[in-house]
Amino acid sequence: MKDVRSILDQNAYRFDGTAGGQTDELVRRRLETVGPTSVLFYREPLHIVQGQGVWLYDSSGQAYLDVYNNVPSVGHCHPKVVEAVSKQMAQLNVHTRYLHDGIHRYTERLLATMPESLNRMVMTCTGSESNDLALRLVRHWTGREGIIVTEAAYHGNTTAVTEVSPSSLKQREPADHVHVIPISSMPSGSDEAGAWFEEQVRAGIERLDRAGFGCAAVLIDTIFSSDGIFADPEGFLGPAVDLLRDHGGMLIADEVQPGFGRTGNEMWGFARHGLVPDVVTMGKPMGNGYPVAGLVANQQLLELLNAEAGYFNTFGGSQVSVAAATAVLDILEDEGLQDNARVVGGYLKASLKALASRHACIGDIRGAGLFIGVDIVDAESDGQPDAETATRLINELRKNGVLLGAAGRSGNILKVRPPLCFTRENADLFVDRLESALIMV
Repeated sequence: MKDVRSILDQNAYRFDGTAGGQTDELVRRRLETVGPTSVLFYREPLHIVQGQGVWLYDSSGQAYLDVYNNVPSVGHCHPKVVEAVSKQMAQLNVHTRYLHDGIHRYTERLLATMPESLNRMVMTCTGSESNDLALRLVRHWTGREGIIVTEAAYHGNTTAVTEVSPSSLKQREPADHVHVIPISSMPSGSDEAGAWFEEQVRAGIERLDRAGFGCAAVLIDTIFSSDGIFADPEGFLGPAVDLLRDHGGMLIADEVQPGFGRTGNEMWGFARHGLVPDVVTMGKPMGNGYPVAGLVANQQLLELLNAEAGYFNTFGGSQVSVAAATAVLDILEDEGLQDNARVVGGYLKASLKALASRHACIGDIRGAGLFIGVDIVDAESDGQPDAETATRLINELRKNGVLLGAAGRSGNILKVRPPLCFTRENADLFVDRLESALIMV
C-alpha cells in the first residue's frame, strides 16, 4: 500500500449502519444506486439542501460556514450566476458548432488576463478534460511522453490524467513515464526552495531521459493544493522552469484551484511566480460550479494537434456555460473579490498564525489569499504529521457548524479555501471555532 493518503479516502464516511434514521436510509440508497465509487465526507454524513454565499444548510435547517468548497468560487447560488444561467437556458442551449457571440466576448476578456503568448482558448466541461487535452498538446509538440508531477497531486479523473495524479492511486505507484517530486520534503518558505525544486526537476528530466520517455512537461497546480499548499517564496518555481525549457520541456499550469483571483495579488497562481506557462488549464470554479472549464495555449500548439487528430467538445462553450462563466468574471470585477481574497486572506492567515502560537499541534501556516494550509503535527514527536488529529478537528468543526477538508501526503494539512466572498467576520468565526475544536480534541 502506498504511503500517500487518497484525497477521496481522507475523512471519507464509511457506512456502518449507525448514523440512524433518514441518514442511514439515504446512504443505503446511495450505495445501492451510485455504488462503491460514491464518496461522502465526515463521520456523520451531511444532507445539504441549500446554499447561500459562504453558508450551507442541512435538512434540519442547521447552518454551516463553508471554509472548504472552492468550486462555488463567488459564493453558493450567487443570484447573478443563477439569473444568467436561467435566462440563457430559457432561450437556447445547444452544441458548439453554431456561431454565438457570447463565446467570443468571453474568451476575449479571459485572454486579456493572460500573457500575450497565450492567445487561444478551448472551452471544455471539466478540469479533467482540460488537463487531458493539455497532456495531448505537450506530447504532440515535444514528441515525448514523460510528465513530472508532485507526490500528492490531483489533476482529474480521465485515464491519462489519473496516471499523473498520485493521490488517486491507492495501491500502486505512478507509471514509469511519470516522475514524482516529493514536495513534502521541500524547505518551504525559505530561500532554498527554488534550488531544491530545480534539482528535483533536473533529477526527473534525467530519469525520464534514461528510461527513453523524455520529459514532455512539468504539470503543477501552482499553489500545490492537494500536496498541502506550498505558496512561498514567490518566484521559487522560476529556476526549475528555466531548466525545463533548456531541455525542451513545457510547463502546464493547472489553475483549477488557485486561479480566478483566489491567491489575492494575482488573477492566476502562476503569475505569483513570474511564469509564462505553455498551457493553462481551468475547471469548474470558472462557472461557480456550472460544468464549464477551459484551456489556454498558443495557437501553434492547437494547430499541430488539430492537424493530426482534431479536437471538439460538444458542450464545452455552449451558450449556458458561457453565460455562467461570464457572470463569474462580472462578479469578480464588480464585487472586488480578488482584492477581497488578498485582504481577508491576509487577515485570516495572521489570525491563524496567532492561533498557532497558542497551540503546539499547529505547525506551519502556508498559503496566499484565500487559500491557506494549516499543518497539524504531533508536538510530542518532533512535529511529525498528525493526520488523526486533523481528522478529529474536521469532524469536531462539522459538529459546530464549520465545513473544512484536509490535504497533503499524510492528510494532516487543514485546507482552507472558502468562497471568495468570505469576510473578516467569517474569518473570526472560523478561527474561534477552530480554537474550540483544538481544545476539545
